[in-house]
Amino acid sequence: MDSAAAEVDGSAMEGGGQILRVSAALSCITGTSVKISKIRAGRSSPGLRPQHLSGLQLVSDLCGGGLQGASIGSTDISLTPGKIQGGAHTADPQTAGSVCLLLQVALPCALYADGPSQLCLKGGTNAEMAPQIDYTVKVFKPIVERFGVHFDCDIKMRGYYPKGGGEVMVTVNPVKELQPVVMTERGNITKIYGRAFVAGVLPYKLPALRPQLVIFMALAKGTSRIRTGAVTLHTQTAIAIATQLTQAKFTITKCEDELSSEESFIIECEGSGAANTHL
Repeated sequence: MDSAAAEVDGSAMEGGGQILRVSAALSCITGTSVKISKIRAGRSSPGLRPQHLSGLQLVSDLCGGGLQGASIGSTDISLTPGKIQGGAHTADPQTAGSVCLLLQVALPCALYADGPSQLCLKGGTNAEMAPQIDYTVKVFKPIVERFGVHFDCDIKMRGYYPKGGGEVMVTVNPVKELQPVVMTERGNITKIYGRAFVAGVLPYKLPALRPQLVIFMALAKGTSRIRTGAVTLHTQTAIAIATQLTQAKFTITKCEDELSSEESFIIECEGSGAANTHL
């Protein structure tokens, strides 16, 4: 392990799998070795679960990296990244672990590959305590396209808790660099509709996904500004890790809006301007 490796406390702040995903992806992109300790230390089942392990193995595969200490239940791992390579890559935790969380860690990496990537992601498409594949395709995808991200997602099979069995094929095109975005105005509502897929044991209230944008803001060349509701600990954790592992600078300010009774904030980020050196 490189003596210059960045050391990340996996139990800090929110202390969940997001620390692993953001740290591993940024390690892969920046070429900086990372050592993550006390992984999910405060959870009822500490350490790596199958989904986390699959995500780490996927990143290691993408960048031809060296992954040490990665096994079920492990609380300490290290990743030494190599060159990010396009091509076909597969992740299969063999559980109902979320394919969307696998995509969260793999997508930023694939953007900095030397060519297009085909990601075969297996597990739960509609899983507990994770983004739903429908949210990823209908909401997340159009937003990240503003950064210059382009990917296609083909849902081959849906998978639900507890068996999983879902499969999505994601094709990602690399970028030279990401562009900043400004999303501070909601705009006019033209249509509201809903769609639900439920099978097995799944709560009706599911988490939304704001922290997903933090890594793209941190990597973009320029200043991004996004308006949001309450800044959760989940979001604060993503910002803290992105700040530690890149040169990005974040600020959060409360909005003064007399026309709205809802509390809102502006997250601003002067991105690190990470460039794809493989193109």
